[in-house]
Amino acid sequence: MLVFSLVLIILGAALIAIGGNRAYKPYKRYKALQEQDANVARYEQWRGGLRTDSKTGASVAMQMLRRQVQIGGAIVGVGVVCMVIGFILR
Repeated sequence: MLVFSLVLIILGAALIAIGGNRAYKPYKRYKALQEQDANVARYEQWRGGLRTDSKTGASVAMQMLRRQVQIGGAIVGVGVVCMVIGFILR
């Protein structure tokens, strides 16, 4: 049982590292696109509200990046669950 719990702890730590690494870069890019989109919205409002609410390439990219971050977060979550189970079984 001790070996199995150690394997779960090591697997959990690896999944946390992999998931965090997988989510980090898309999250940074997502935040940068959000800031850029907010800046464009402020500029368009200043110009008189010329901006439409149609889909843009940036909004589609933000959806894709958000999905990648969610997948990375799910991997981290599975890693945390593995580590908790490993510590409980220990």
